[in-house]
This record gives sequence, C-alpha cells and structure tokens, in this order.
Amino acid sequence: MQKFQQYIDGAFTDGAAQFESRDPATGRTWAIMPEARADDVNAAVEAAAAAFMSQEWSGMTASARGKLLFRLADLIAQNAQSLAELETRDTGKIIRETSAQIAYVAEYYRYYAGLADKIEGAHLPIDKPDMEVWLRREPVGVVAAIVPWNSQLFLSAVKIGPALAAGCTIVLKASEEGPAPLLEFARIFDQAGFPKGVLNVITGFGADCGTILTTHPKIDHIAFTGGPETARHIVRNSAENLASTSLELGGKSPFIVFDDADVGSAVNAQISGIFAATGQSCVAGSRLIVANTIKDRFLDRLKEKAEAIVIGAPDDMTTEVGPLCTRGQLDTAISLIAASVDQGAVVITGGHPLECEGNYFPPTIIDCTDAPDAPCLRHEFFGPVLSVLGFDTEAQALEIANDTPFGLASGVFTKDLARAHRMIRGLDAGIVWVNTYRAVSPIAPFGGSGLSGQGREGGLQAALDYTKVKSVWLRTSDDPIPDPFVMR
Repeated sequence: MQKFQQYIDGAFTDGAAQFESRDPATGRTWAIMPEARADDVNAAVEAAAAAFMSQEWSGMTASARGKLLFRLADLIAQNAQSLAELETRDTGKIIRETSAQIAYVAEYYRYYAGLADKIEGAHLPIDKPDMEVWLRREPVGVVAAIVPWNSQLFLSAVKIGPALAAGCTIVLKASEEGPAPLLEFARIFDQAGFPKGVLNVITGFGADCGTILTTHPKIDHIAFTGGPETARHIVRNSAENLASTSLELGGKSPFIVFDDADVGSAVNAQISGIFAATGQSCVAGSRLIVANTIKDRFLDRLKEKAEAIVIGAPDDMTTEVGPLCTRGQLDTAISLIAASVDQGAVVITGGHPLECEGNYFPPTIIDCTDAPDAPCLRHEFFGPVLSVLGFDTEAQALEIANDTPFGLASGVFTKDLARAHRMIRGLDAGIVWVNTYRAVSPIAPFGGSGLSGQGREGGLQAALDYTKVKSVWLRTSDDPIPDPFVMR
C-alpha cells in the first residue's frame, strides 16, 4: 500500500485526513492519499501569496524563471516513464498513451520556458506632447489551478507553464480521482530549484477543499478544467474574491465526413478520436456526422475496426482500450445508452459493460438515425461511445454539428478545399481539425465556447492570460505644473 503526501511551502506533509485510491482495473485499494481540509488549503494559499511577494521570486528576472522551467522540463523528460506508470495505475489510462503523452508534456514546459522573457509591454503614441506612456505586463498574482484526473500532467502543464513564465505562484488542486501522478510531480518540481511556495500541490473534496480554495481572498485567478456543473460553482465562488477565471470544460464534438473524403483515413481518425484514451477526453469526436451516400460503407469499416480493438489491462503495452476511471462513468454509459435505445437508437456494436473485474466498457457505436434527440447525442459520456447521424447536404451537416451547447472541438474530412473553408467559418468550435483529429501543440491555443468554457490554454495567449496590464505615465516637461485653481 503506497502512501502519498501533499506539497505545501516546499515541504511534504500528510493532509488533515486521508482517503483510499482504487485501481480502476481491479477495483481494489492500492494507495492512501492526503485529503486537504481548510487548514491545509489556507496554508497552501498563504505560502503561494508569501512567495509571490518575496524578493526571491518577484525579484527574479524573466530569463531566470525560464531557466528554472527548462530545468523542470528536463526532469519531467527524465521521469516520464515512472510518471506514466503511476498515472496508469491510479487512473486506468493505458500505458502506451500515458508514456507518449507525458514525454510530450516536457515540450510544453520548454515552450513556456522560452516564452518567459518574451512577454512584452508596449509604448503608446499618446496625444499629449509632454508625456511618455507605456504598458507593463505584470503577473496576475496567486493562481488556483484545478485539474481533473484524465491527462492531468498535460492539463496541469498548460496552467503551470504559462503561469510561472508570467511570474505567478500557484496552488494546484489535483482531482481526488487518481491524484498520484501530480503528487509525485511535486517531488520532481521540488528538485528543479524553484523558491518554496511558488507551487503547492494538494488534493481533496468539494466543500472542504475546492470551495475553500476558490473563495479564498488571496486567490487572484482560477484556472479550471472539468465539467460545466462544477464550473458554475467555481464562477459563483469567484464572486467572493472577484478572481478572474479561465475554464476548459467538456465537449460533444462533431466529426464530419463528406462523401469525397479518404474513407480509410477518416475511419482511422474516428477510431482514434473517440476510442483513444478510452473515450475519456474532452475533445473526443463523439458525434459522427457522415454523408448518407457513404454511411453504410463507413459504418461497416468502423464496426470492423472497433471490434478488433484490444481491451485489456492498462499496464499492458498491447492494450488499446482500458478501463474507465470510475464506476460512476460506467453507470452513466449504461443509463444513457438505455435511454437512447428507448427513443429508437440502434446499438451497432458494444453497448454493455464487460463481465469482468474492473470498470471495463467496450468500444460502442450507436446509430441515431431514428432518434435525432437521443440522450447519447446530447450528453458527454466520457467513455468509448460514438453516436452516429447521417446527412444529405453541407448545410444539414453544419446544422447538426452546431446543434449542441458545447463548442470545443470539431473535425472535417473532405478533399474539397472550398468546402473545408466554408465549414471552418461555419463551425461553432474553438478547434477545427481538417483531415486530421486530436493534434495538439504547445504553440497552438486550445479551448472552446459555450458549455466548453472560456479562455485559451497553449500558445502566447495563455501566458498573457496570467498577466495584468499597468499603464505608466511619465511627464517629460521641466515646466512647473500650473496651479489648477488659479484662473488664467
């Protein structure tokens, strides 16, 4: 039985309480986690606030911050495999995915390391001849970063990287579901040489941890990844401290295939788009919208590939789909599919949990031709479930794609360049992938609109979101300022 600790003010300590973490592949307890309560949260925020005001951090040059981030990136790369194994154990995410993803996470820290001394202000051509006016970009302050269990090292990197590059300090709350990788990440961060208190890592539950953190008067910005309902609570909580927010939420992303598309390529992309990460991804292409002229042929190939996917233990490199992280996700999939079938949807393959130990649900495809309002088309499963609709015209495809309150990602497969541009303009989504899917880079902004959130992660814009603008006025005239109360 492994035991993990929280990281506050440069020290590793037990939380006010503890809780058990269960292995999603077996359902058995494998580790003890620290549970942060009010005193722990307050200590973490106070440590971050003190670090933000300290000369050791606030007086550090941007180039020096960048060198620390480069050091952190190197340490992550060196420890990528052990972090991947830990994430696989605690969340059920398969090892072939955690290994590849965490190795790439280091590139995000390298990007923001290089960006740290390139966050610039501006000189204003002011309309007053005896004034010089310029803008300074300064760190926003203490950041509460809250991440879910899936892809947590990536989702924390797109917050920690730009926040530290901008000069902020952070309290990172790992999800109570599978927090082990981020608690271990704190040990790697500790080796990088940052001043104590710059990053603090805790985990815990709603009222005793999350609410206290997001309402704390010394929190200046809240960066959250998760579901819309929790985001609503966070926005309401931020009214207490008037913290700014950036929200990266869920999705019900359309995957649109026109009849001129390369079918083989589109099928492979759809398989990756919905069944990679066992469907537990905010950008999962969970709504296939396919031209009716090729629908049957496309679904035949898709079904064949889906049924050939290897389901198995997450720590086996041959496994392609592992268990869902929680029993709750399994129950959600069962209920949403049952409700959709009641409305006329037809299960093409899958649809029932596997009769085995652990939270295993097979790749599932549901044809919603006769159930265009089925729950499976409206709700985010966070599991390997694909809902299918056909279309006859480009306008119809666009209408179906935008018929959702989410607006995160989308995919378009066509060889017609003019059509691709029309779809790009028309799709209400923060990301449009054309003839590809799930491609990401630290250079490109990531985020959506509507129930998919606000703000962007990745790219220069993310770093700017962790800054505030200060206007500076300098009078250049040597003439005395006239007495404002003497009439002339």
